[in-house]
Amino acid sequence: MPEPSITTHPAEAAPPGTPGEQGSRRALGLLINAGHLIDHLMLLIFATAVSTIAAEFGFARWEDLMPYTMGAFVMFGLCSLPAGRLGDHWGRRQMMLMFFFGVGGSATLVGLSGNEWQLAAALTLVGVFAAIYHPIGIPMLVRDAKNAGLTIGINGLFGNLGIAVAAVSTGLLIEYSGWRAAFVVPGMASIACGIAFALLVPREAGSPANRPVKKPIEVPKGVLVRVVALMTATAVFGTIIFNFTTNGNLELLRERLQWLGDSPATLGALLASVYLIASLAQVAVGTLLDRFPVRQVMWPIVGLQIPLFILAANTDGWAFYAVLIALMVFVFGAIPFTDTMVVRFVDDRMRSRVTGTRFFIAFGVSSAVVGLLGPLVKAAGFTTMLYVMAAVAVCTTLCAAMLPDDPQRTRGT
Repeated sequence: MPEPSITTHPAEAAPPGTPGEQGSRRALGLLINAGHLIDHLMLLIFATAVSTIAAEFGFARWEDLMPYTMGAFVMFGLCSLPAGRLGDHWGRRQMMLMFFFGVGGSATLVGLSGNEWQLAAALTLVGVFAAIYHPIGIPMLVRDAKNAGLTIGINGLFGNLGIAVAAVSTGLLIEYSGWRAAFVVPGMASIACGIAFALLVPREAGSPANRPVKKPIEVPKGVLVRVVALMTATAVFGTIIFNFTTNGNLELLRERLQWLGDSPATLGALLASVYLIASLAQVAVGTLLDRFPVRQVMWPIVGLQIPLFILAANTDGWAFYAVLIALMVFVFGAIPFTDTMVVRFVDDRMRSRVTGTRFFIAFGVSSAVVGLLGPLVKAAGFTTMLYVMAAVAVCTTLCAAMLPDDPQRTRGT
């Protein structure tokens, strides 16, 4: 797999002979990608463990425990706004350290929860620190990247590997060590990454907002307003689909493949396989984004989600499993688009703020999907909800088709 192209500016380089000078480029790319894996893993452990936790806490159905995770996803959206502002004005390195140590510590608190309210409070704290990653990590990664689309695609691959790891590791840890270990073990891994980041990534000489930009991105105001509006709308619709699928897929598999039994490890392995295959789509999409305008790549990919959601609503057994793989290929394949639009239309000096604002709006709206997932499935069933997701995909496709051609893309590089 190719390494993302990362350049450490002289003003940010560590003194000669230090670990920062010798390994900062590789360490930055590896640890920021690892951070994306951890970010998505932490937010999806609960979705895999919910049935086990519900049984231990005395809930009759898993759906009744889902609203207790709403705080995590609400804060994941709300806190991205101040995180982006702090990243641009205070420094991105400091914010990444807060991410690694904060997520690790709060995940450990989840593992120590004694009832559903303690669980909800600890999960909310996970959401607070998890909100830091996207406004901070991705702008750090793409700064001066030669192939921004591929860099974002590889980063997205790591993020979705986190979803796959959440499915398989949580299932195994629940089966052999209990659900609490499923939170504590990755929490310790996050803290270890934070220590490595502190040691290997050099300090910034100044905040991004105060750095000069070599090639300012010039976009007509009307075009920029149109892009921001469409980017926000597609982010909202795409995040609704992403949250519904990643938080509901395990229980959906449990329903459509009932004859497999109720082993967390088996279901987790099946779901991890879906995510592993689907994650590869982001690298392919990233490569295409370095060659073509965002609109030309985006609308066919989000458009194909529509028939796949309808097929998923009307199949079960192994046929459903095959449809689920295809569906998640296109759900995950759509993820790099909004980050690529930020790179093409927004200067580095304010990318954290723009990304934070986008996540604030998108997750502020779509976080309700997670909290309402259990009650909605309980009331209407998964089949109806899959049709609803097909309608959401129609809205995403219409927004994608209206995007203008972007001015900052590289052809064949």
